[in-house]
Formats: sequence, C-alpha cells, structure tokens
Amino acid sequence: MVVVRRGGGRSRLAVLGAVAVLALGPALTSCSDDGGSKGDNTASSAPSSGKTAQPPGGATQPDDPAAARAEITKNWTAFFDPKTPTAEKTRLLENGEQMAPVLAAFAGDKNAAASAAKVKNVDFTSPDGANVTYDLLVGGNPALPDAKGTSVLQGDTWKVSVKTLCGLVELSGVTVPGC
Repeated sequence: MVVVRRGGGRSRLAVLGAVAVLALGPALTSCSDDGGSKGDNTASSAPSSGKTAQPPGGATQPDDPAAARAEITKNWTAFFDPKTPTAEKTRLLENGEQMAPVLAAFAGDKNAAASAAKVKNVDFTSPDGANVTYDLLVGGNPALPDAKGTSVLQGDTWKVSVKTLCGLVELSGVTVPGC
C-alpha cells in the first residue's frame, strides 16, 4: 500500500496527478494478463502493515544488510529514473518480464521524464524482503513524501516489488490486468 501524507499546501489532486504520471492512465489499460501472475508464489499482493512475523530460524535480514540496503537504494533510484532504459527497469522490477508492457508505456510518457524516487529508509522484514520508505519526486519536488513500498530479493537482485508498482497504479484509479 502506498501511504500518502498531506502536508503544507499539497492538494489531493496534485498528488494523484503525480501518481498518474507513474501509472500512465489509459496507456496501462492496454496491458494484457497472461493469467500467471495471480497464482504464483511471489510477493505481488497488497503490502502488510509493515509488521511482519519473524521467519523460522529468527533471521529478519540478509547476511549483509549494509550491502543489501545499498543495492536496494541503487536499484530503486535507477528504476524510477526516467533516463534508465526500459530493459534495465524490467530487470529491476519483480517479475519484470510480465510487467514489460507497463514499463514500455511508462518510458513513452512525456511526464515520466520529471519523475524520480529518493529512498529514505530500508527496513528488512526477512532475508529476502524489505519495506522501503521513499519520496516520489516530480520535477525534483516531493509529490508523495514518505511513501511506503517493498523490495524483494529475486534471483540475486533486490527489486522493486510488483505490489509497489501496482499500489501506485491503484492509487491513480486505473485498473491494470495483473495488478
């Protein structure tokens, strides 16, 4: 779930407009669902409240949390950077190949060129999962300050979770098959 905090003179319309930049509005409705994303065992459902039960064995973070935190920050920054090629964004998104049509549409949106993310905190929930607090920036200014998302370790790469991307899409009011 994406948490939106209102503050200062920010209007709900401005925040939703910023989210729409990421969600791409009608362009996303053309995405197709291959039917495989709902039944797999990856973390693509709505995020939890942020409190996670301790996994068996007691491990709540990766073996090298500092390296994992650095990789998460680097990958999130790259994923939300409009200069990052779509192929690289696909690699940085959980189940990226399934979400490729969304990312391709995102790359073609002129408003996406003004969007970025600044990771503020990473809190590990398990050796292969983390809650990420970030600011979604539009034109260098926070449009969604202190937004909440998740990162997952898939293969050997820490990735932006599908549930984070789908949470942004859902916040915009757009329905996308596969989210």
